[in-house]
Amino acid sequence: MKVIIAAAGTAGHINPGIAIANKIKKEQKDAKIMFIGTTRGLENDLVPRAGYELKTIEAYGFSKKISITNFKNIIKTMKGFKQAKKIIKEFAPDIVIGTGGYICGATISEAAKLKIPTMIHESNAFPGMAVKLLAKKTNTILVSFKDAIPRIPKAKNIVCTGTPVKNKKREYTLEEKQNILKQNGLKSEEPIVLVFGGSQGAQRINQAILGIIKNKQNKEYQIMWATGPKQYDNIKEQLEENQININNIQNARIVPYIYNMEEMMNMADLIVSRSGAMTITEIANLGKPSILIPLPNVSHNHQLYNAQVLEKENAARIILDKDLESDVLHKFIEEILQDNHAEQMGKNAMRLESKNAEDAIFAEIKKLL
Repeated sequence: MKVIIAAAGTAGHINPGIAIANKIKKEQKDAKIMFIGTTRGLENDLVPRAGYELKTIEAYGFSKKISITNFKNIIKTMKGFKQAKKIIKEFAPDIVIGTGGYICGATISEAAKLKIPTMIHESNAFPGMAVKLLAKKTNTILVSFKDAIPRIPKAKNIVCTGTPVKNKKREYTLEEKQNILKQNGLKSEEPIVLVFGGSQGAQRINQAILGIIKNKQNKEYQIMWATGPKQYDNIKEQLEENQININNIQNARIVPYIYNMEEMMNMADLIVSRSGAMTITEIANLGKPSILIPLPNVSHNHQLYNAQVLEKENAARIILDKDLESDVLHKFIEEILQDNHAEQMGKNAMRLESKNAEDAIFAEIKKLL
């Protein structure tokens, strides 16, 4: 089997592509897989690191505003269609798979023209413009959430498979739990609130948590907080201004980045985060209650739609970015941790668990071929 996977930009697009590639290689060891991306995104690090060849083309998202930059990007992207066609013809794949984003425009369109089977995987509950525009050309569209299905009415064939994710539910022994807590400077007595804002952190979430710690509101719960590498020093300085040592705070552990995220997500009693598609899927698969603060100003406000998938199941509470204050967040945390609300919300989240997403996706690939 020869496969081209188009994945570019953020980890939310690239990691599902890599997971699909890994599943194909597991099932068919002689499969040949090539990625198509851009020169600008995380694919330039993640794809080679995963052991796959990466070819790059020109591809840009378009703004509705009329500008010289937008005009230049359109010209470059049109060039990208020719580049994609050349790569596809030379590699001669059996199937071309896109994992969302504007990189799909050229690769899926050119593959369709060449009568090569095509497939797109969309992780978000509100599909992007590229997916909607390509719906008629694409043989099969895979979605992570059922909520996305009616939002792609022109799809030829649409299947809800879930999204492959790295962090999965684990069962730990009592000794293993104690070791994880000890290694991360946490205690077993108070519930753990895990806070993160993506790999780079989220300034609004950081400021809200900072307020909770300054006001010593977290007496009944402990915070495991990843600030993001670029924001850690700033948080440290702000705490020092209030005579607080970042390495010695009652009921709080603050780090730039959490490298053992699977362990910490499994140990957490409550998760506070943005609502990217991968995060939402992991929260559901782990059966965790959450407070979600959707990132504003993203295309079609898709993080809000992602968060609403869990909210509708009474598995999450949403705070809009503009409404996020430390007192508001603290009140939500206390309400959820009291009276078994967290336990019930976690059970509700499990209703959206996507089991064996890789198997479901591979089954659709075989069916299409």
